[in-house]
Amino acid sequence: MMDNRCRCSSDRLLNPILFNILSQLDNTRSSLHDYNSIPHRCNCELRRTVCLKRPLEICKEASSVLLKTVHFMKNLPAFKQLPPNDQFILLKNCWVPLFILGLAQEHVDFEVADVPADSMLKKILLRREGGTEMEREQPTIAGVSKLKSCLRKFWSLDLSPKEYAYLKGTTIFNPDIPDLKASLFIEGLQQEAQHALSEVVQLLHPRRQDRFARILLTASMLQSITPSLIVELLLRPVIGQADLLELLVDMLFGR
Repeated sequence: MMDNRCRCSSDRLLNPILFNILSQLDNTRSSLHDYNSIPHRCNCELRRTVCLKRPLEICKEASSVLLKTVHFMKNLPAFKQLPPNDQFILLKNCWVPLFILGLAQEHVDFEVADVPADSMLKKILLRREGGTEMEREQPTIAGVSKLKSCLRKFWSLDLSPKEYAYLKGTTIFNPDIPDLKASLFIEGLQQEAQHALSEVVQLLHPRRQDRFARILLTASMLQSITPSLIVELLLRPVIGQADLLELLVDMLFGR
């Protein structure tokens, strides 16, 4: 289990160099005594940067889910019928929720730990020297908690493979995304997927009147997970400095 205690004061005592640099960057001039004597709202817990505890194992599982996600899209006949630019727009906007559904279906569970202080110090120094490493949004405990909460809700629903398949269909065919040329056609595809999902739910769970609504409500959480969280937490160790969207385009449309 992670230590969830506030580290505002302890970090200043244990990592004085790191605290001094952070203080300079935040233009904080108050002394330690002054800081502790002024009432303040502590948000350090939510802003803590974290990393995977078992990166090799989890990143391998995440890579497998990513491949299956692309394979799912490539094998949708209706997706191939869309204009190329619409395919790209849907890929760009829908790969994250589809990927998270894949994590849930494959039951990819993971734990995180605080980023080591020496690693944070290195990143801060790189930023001060004009490096690019800090330009990426680093995973925080708040973002990870939101992702894990979403996964737990899907696991509690215990969806069948057919339910996952039709839910992925309702997710990828999103007519509300801007700049789609075939939005009406895509809306029809989404309605078909929702209807198929509803029928499967009624067939498998005839006594669960609220199950279909609960599935759609849980699916609405997918849009709150940012691409940067997924990439930096689960995929960056695998893809290195490469741009993931470019890799996805090559995987989906490449020969």
